[in-house]
Amino acid sequence: MLLLEHIYKTYYVGDETVHALDDASLHVKPKEFVAICGPSGSGKTTLMNVMGCLDLPDSGRYILDGVNIAECTDKELSLIRSEKIGFVFQQFNLLDSMSALENVELPLIYQKLSQKERIERAKAALDQVGLGNRMQHRPSQLSGGQQQRVAIARALASDSRVILADEPTGNLDSKSGMDIMRLIHRLSDEGYTIVLITHNDEIARQSQRTVYVRDGRLYRSLEEAELV
Repeated sequence: MLLLEHIYKTYYVGDETVHALDDASLHVKPKEFVAICGPSGSGKTTLMNVMGCLDLPDSGRYILDGVNIAECTDKELSLIRSEKIGFVFQQFNLLDSMSALENVELPLIYQKLSQKERIERAKAALDQVGLGNRMQHRPSQLSGGQQQRVAIARALASDSRVILADEPTGNLDSKSGMDIMRLIHRLSDEGYTIVLITHNDEIARQSQRTVYVRDGRLYRSLEEAELV
């Protein structure tokens, strides 16, 4: 499903050179639930941006669902982000001027669906995350956990089978975080491919497999990463 081979990504901040990704290779199989774990500044968010086609590597190869990302035009990349990947972020990124239903429906405009199809998909996704009775509520009328459920519904509504979640429990209390993790586990059981970015090793251990990031490099175990 997702294959990254020898990915390099470098940033220049003033006189400083930051090797955000340094020969990173990763294979995520269809229906697999993988956690990417590492401290702040380790490169995990850059890795997610590359996997989500939000950024391109300086070198290396990235194959997503059989497509070589390096060969895609900007228009094709936009379509891939819209149709093949569902994004869930720590900050929720919901528009408070819109209802939960409207927030979930909005990104579907880029898929050129009719309004009826968009609303049907959005309603189904909100039902899927247990918010069928909160569709007309605005984000400010919802708890943090409910807002994150809306964000997950937005990812599901795109009909993609890949979910990229960046610190999805980071802004939640422990109970709400556990509820979100139970939802993520349920989606994994339903066959979604899930990549979860986290700095929390306890959260990471709930995945089927954990990859550790240190200074832009990937390691198979925490012990291996700490030996470097």
